[in-house]
Amino acid sequence: MELALVIVIQVLYAVATLFIISAGLAVIFGMMKVINLAHGEFMMLGAYATIGAIRLGLNLWVAMFVVAPIAVGLVGVVLERLVIRRLYGRMVDTMLATWGLSLLLIGIVTSIAGDTTAGVSAPLGSFSIGAYSLSGYIPVVIAVAIALALAIRWVLMRTQLGLIARGTMQNPDMANALGVSPSLVYSVTFAVGAALSGLAGGLLAPITGVVPTMGAAFVAKAFITVIGGGPAILAGLVGASALFGAINQLATFATTPVIGEVALLAAAIVMLRLLPQGITGRFFKGSL
Repeated sequence: MELALVIVIQVLYAVATLFIISAGLAVIFGMMKVINLAHGEFMMLGAYATIGAIRLGLNLWVAMFVVAPIAVGLVGVVLERLVIRRLYGRMVDTMLATWGLSLLLIGIVTSIAGDTTAGVSAPLGSFSIGAYSLSGYIPVVIAVAIALALAIRWVLMRTQLGLIARGTMQNPDMANALGVSPSLVYSVTFAVGAALSGLAGGLLAPITGVVPTMGAAFVAKAFITVIGGGPAILAGLVGASALFGAINQLATFATTPVIGEVALLAAAIVMLRLLPQGITGRFFKGSL
């Protein structure tokens, strides 16, 4: 019974982690159809922003939940205005540009921070379930994922900003005719996606080594999750995170972490073969 409860908690943790690292990409790709290959580097910037804020004396929670998303969101605004906005509707050019940006960001951070591993201790210690000990940070990550999902749904469904953003993405010419600036909406949306990526990096800082190239370890998972989710931003993200996160963690328990990663990739290949339009392209049509 104790082992079963531990496995359930670890599966929830894997699902929550996958949701968090994919949320920023889901907003940018799902709403704007921009393939952001610099997504992993946005997460890396969030992790370094968290560590830098802590070294300046700020509280860990303030660094993760305030400094990291704001810092990366501002970087997103600058990059969108300088580079991305000139490439909307040109998918291949956007891929090449964001790939170049990822290399640029890695180079800049490496020249400043060095090619060494940094990190911060996970807060809240640990708790026990029978003979098993788990990090007290695990429930925090799960709670953040749930809160983030509810917040995304509320913003997109219940706020004027969310309605304007959705309408602009569907028909920018009509939005412009109604007095809404599509360029401003694009800029804000890209900044929000970047801020969510920064938040993910900040949350990962206490549980993974922070190096300039850390984004490469997460960007593939994020793309697999977003593509596997299909056209619905939130429902697809939740569904794909639950499916792939559970498969990854259960395979890890049964074998090794490496096999767990292979199982995730294999599951994604099989699912996309059976459901080319993703989970929501088949089962949750019309959902958010």
